[in-house]
Amino acid sequence: MKPQRILVVEQNGSGTHKVKGLLTHGGNAFVVERWSIDTPLAPIIDDASEYLPKRIEADLVLDFLKHPDLTQDLANICRRQGIPVVASGKKLQMEGVLTPPT
Repeated sequence: MKPQRILVVEQNGSGTHKVKGLLTHGGNAFVVERWSIDTPLAPIIDDASEYLPKRIEADLVLDFLKHPDLTQDLANICRRQGIPVVASGKKLQMEGVLTPPT
């Protein structure tokens, strides 16, 4: 069976523990790629294109972003590409985005 491709989108290492858990306990079931944003951000981001990937090659995206504007734009990119997103603890309500409580 082919491994599931997971893209972890994070700010300042916010997904580190989850990535470690996936790699430790997932065996060969997952291929994990990270997209990290480690620069200071403005309170409002009108155009997130300089921070987010234009095209995503993954079966699932895990959103560990702290900035709500980036989360919204990431969800839109994924929705257009038909890629499900898990954004734990977020208040985002959009088709294809799962927001389980943390």
